[in-house]
Amino acid sequence: MNARTQIAVGASRSTRGERLKRALFRGDGLHVGNPVYLAAVAELLEALFLSDLGPGDLTVEALGLAKRRASARVVAKEPGVAAGIEEFQWLLGRSEISAKALKKDGDPIERDDVLIEIEGRRGDVLSYERTGLNLLQRMSGIATMTHRLQERVQRHNPKAVVAATRKTPWGLLDKRAVHLGGGGTHRLGLGDAILVKNNHLALLAVREEEAVGVAIERAWAFRDKAAFIEIEVRSAESAVAAAQAFRRLREDDSTFHVRPQVRATSCPCLLLLDNMTPEQVRRTLDALESELLREEVLVEVSGEITESNLEEYAACGADALSMGALTHSPRALDISLRIL
Repeated sequence: MNARTQIAVGASRSTRGERLKRALFRGDGLHVGNPVYLAAVAELLEALFLSDLGPGDLTVEALGLAKRRASARVVAKEPGVAAGIEEFQWLLGRSEISAKALKKDGDPIERDDVLIEIEGRRGDVLSYERTGLNLLQRMSGIATMTHRLQERVQRHNPKAVVAATRKTPWGLLDKRAVHLGGGGTHRLGLGDAILVKNNHLALLAVREEEAVGVAIERAWAFRDKAAFIEIEVRSAESAVAAAQAFRRLREDDSTFHVRPQVRATSCPCLLLLDNMTPEQVRRTLDALESELLREEVLVEVSGEITESNLEEYAACGADALSMGALTHSPRALDISLRIL
């Protein structure tokens, strides 16, 4: 068995699906029980609430509504996927409002479903209404869109997934919403994975085909710290060069003694095909196949992907389709709060 065959056999022990999940599906820890995530929730929602409240709710004060108690329901006005319920309960918990969730994050919801029942001082309920609804509408909108696009993709390629990018105005909350919709979170930040993009490559060499090899050699030493290593390429030639570099380094690992913990992680290696047409994606995948490199790498496609051409990209055979539109411009799900 030659070295190339040994590497292919080793890679097959961890299936493409397993490597894809390990690399791009990182949302299990995004919940309010995680101190890091809770800190992100607290910082964002406190800023949004204080910005809205300002010196106080003048309307509530003028109408004398502050002290007596009221009950209310948060109601879906269209079907979708619920998201933001944990965060909404945390927000209301800063006051004396009680909140009983009737739906869980990630649940499918229908029109007129009650998501949450709340009770508290009327002034508090009214003052928290808009910030809370903005939260639920945005996160549920992201989760709903992600779920819908994931279903469309898998009708054309059952093994492909939709993933987010770092175009996330609400940071980890946007990532959690994608996770709740069944999509891949991708990186959670700059510190959990290595993603070498074209601006990095431009600082390493003039030609992209040369820069990818330099980048991978340097990144490889940090593989035990990274959830994955990914290289952005804009041509089939660069994709082949990058995959060859990944294979060469894996062969070196199998030949020389490496730290057991590094060997055990089997750091997923990805190519990011940037701003390619579907035909260019197919040609790049064919080039990898012809060089027996397809199994060396997972392939993500990004840029130029819209709802109108999503199925065409999905049919190309890539492992992941990442879309900034999931988080930078989602449509809010229609959710309202009704005083009883």
